Amino acid sequence: LAHTQAATFDITNKCPYTVWAAAVPGGGKQLTNGQTWTINVAAGTTAARIWARTGCNFDGTGHGGCQTGDCGGLLNCQAYGTPPNTLAEFALNQFNNLDFIDISLVDGFNVPMDFSPTSNGCTRGIRCTADINGQCPAQLKTQGGCNNPCTVFKTDEYCCNSGSCGPTDYSRYFKTRCPDAYSYPKDDQTSTFTCQGGTNYRVVFCP
Repeated sequence: LAHTQAATFDITNKCPYTVWAAAVPGGGKQLTNGQTWTINVAAGTTAARIWARTGCNFDGTGHGGCQTGDCGGLLNCQAYGTPPNTLAEFALNQFNNLDFIDISLVDGFNVPMDFSPTSNGCTRGIRCTADINGQCPAQLKTQGGCNNPCTVFKTDEYCCNSGSCGPTDYSRYFKTRCPDAYSYPKDDQTSTFTCQGGTNYRVVFCP
């Protein structure tokens, strides 16, 4: 592979409260207001995601749990988190050596997010900063966040298990507030962004 350099991701918490950042691959770290955690992600990594966890308690061995985004009770995530969680998703050095990045609300929303390239001449970032929790439809409201309809209703219409689903009133709730983010699983056209491979990135909670 010509491009073997890892990509750097700077993960910063600008929320007025503590979050426990999570990354797969990468693990997890408690971030108080203003703190940054930097991870290096190997070239060619796919199906990766970064998110914030809220309302966490961990013991000295890194076991415990979180109100939102919990990953099997571990501080150092090895697996994806539990909805609702606002997701930064990415795959590096894919087709034509492009990185594919997105913010997804397919697993619901817990913390506002900015996901942006910081190098390589790539300038198009993604933001989702609306008050989605405050205005969340009653059926989707949950402790600390706004759930996705698949988690709540578990029907094919919302979960897209058959692969032939379209937008719904619930997905439009998210889409109108965060037009650059995935609102349901087939929302690719308006929600996936690319940079040349070898780009570095930042994720900011509560930008």
